[in-house]
Formats: sequence, C-alpha cells, structure tokens
Amino acid sequence: MTPRVIGTAAELRSLARAGERAVVMTMGALHEGHAALVRAARDRVGPQGQVVVTVFVNPLQFGAGEDLERYPRTLEADLEVAGKEGADVVFAPSAAEVYPGGEPRVRVAAGPTGAVLEGASRPGHFDGMLTVVAKLLHLTAPDAAFFGQKDAQQLALVRRMVRDLDFPVEIVAVPTVREDDGLALSSRNRYLSGPERALGLALSRALRAGERAVPQGPAAVLGAARQVLDAAAEDGLDVDYAALADPEGFTVITAEDWQGDAVLAVAARAGATRLIDNVPLHFGAER
Repeated sequence: MTPRVIGTAAELRSLARAGERAVVMTMGALHEGHAALVRAARDRVGPQGQVVVTVFVNPLQFGAGEDLERYPRTLEADLEVAGKEGADVVFAPSAAEVYPGGEPRVRVAAGPTGAVLEGASRPGHFDGMLTVVAKLLHLTAPDAAFFGQKDAQQLALVRRMVRDLDFPVEIVAVPTVREDDGLALSSRNRYLSGPERALGLALSRALRAGERAVPQGPAAVLGAARQVLDAAAEDGLDVDYAALADPEGFTVITAEDWQGDAVLAVAARAGATRLIDNVPLHFGAER
C-alpha cells in the first residue's frame, strides 16, 4: 500500500474521512519504533478509519548547536515504512508551509514540566515541540494521536497540553521499542559509531539495574542506575542525568518513601549523539 503524500495545510484540511482518524507525528527517518506507532494507530481505527503520519523536522525543537541541519531526511524510505504498516496519508510539509510567517511569535509554553530534566538540558525544546504538536492537532483533527513512551517527558507534556487547552483528542501511549541488545530505537542511533553504540548501551543497562532495585526503594533504584552510568562515564560516556520523576508532572522525586508510579529517566551523550531512555516503575503495593 502506497500512502497518499500531501504537502499543504489546505490539502490536509480537505481530506475526506469516514471512520475515526488517528495521527502519528514524526520527524521522519522512520524506524521500527515509528512502525509500532503506525500499527497501533491502524489497529485502533480499523479498516474503515484513516491513519495520517506527519513527517516534519521541526526547527523550533532544535537549540543552538544541535543537529537540525544533519538530522536525517529520508522521505522515500519513510513512505515505504508508513505504507507497509497501514498509513493512508503522509503529510510532509515544508517549514514555510508550517510556519508561513517565519518563526511564530505566539507559542505554546511548556511551563514548569518543561523546565526540568530534558527541558533544563535543552532550553526551549519543549515549547517548540508543543507548538508544532498543537498546530498538527488542529490541522489533522484526529480522534486519537499516538506517541511513544520512550519520550516520556514529551508524552507527559502533550497529555497536559491536551487536558489544559481542551483539545478533543485521545493521547495513546505505545511502549518503547528496543534493539535486541536493549538500545532504545531512535532516528539518531544512525549517528553512532561502533564504540559509541557500545557506550550507549549503558543507558538500558542502567534502567534494568534500577528496575531490579525497586523493592529496596527509590534511593536504591537511583544508586543502582548511577553505578552503571558512572562506570560507563569512565569509558567516555558523557552522562547528563539519572532521575526519578512523577510520570504526570515530571516533578523530580526526592522522597525516599515515595509510593506509587514513577519514571526512571536517563540521558547521556555517546560521542556527539544525545541519547535518552526511561522505564516506568511502581513503588509500594501492587496495583
């Protein structure tokens, strides 16, 4: 199946629809993680529904010195992946189409949730992400939008924006997809050399170590994760953070007696490539 490719907002708004519409928002360079999102969207809407995949490298999400220019752009391959997994439409606009007046003067602000962890390391990133997600939700008008749990802070912010600003859409989370060796799939993984990839595996190892320590409490979880990352740092991994956060507001958890759900989130650079990963955890009695 070859999806219909459109590049303008006018075409997107004019799309006819019968059943439900689901959207999967991407910056292209599609991999198995994106494929899982498209499959989940197809399963949700069924044969009568419509799946729209957006492919847009959003300049507002990239800070000074980040990899906007070298971010992979592989539209032909992306169309093949999207079509194989059941997408009906690929919306692949230019920056001028999405931001016809240049950089928008009015943006969505991520607030306190966007100022910690990834937000602290990448100022303005989440404002840019939410701004384009808001625009694409307006343009695609979906019943459901699918996001990966790998970007847990992004997922939390999108859910909060939808709730706070009354977007009529259901946000559906899809579990992180990993390589056989545990590395979380990311479009940026293609930048990694062999030795850098080996370093990057420390992130998933740290998460597994943290999971095993859950019965001992939050402090033990963080200690176990940081021990793995500290060892990798001696080999050249540039560790940014390892933290426990509330999955809804992404407030960093400091209480040693924390009970309930949490996210163990880690970030580091292997060479010039920034990697993030996380795992959902639960402290206390079984749910």
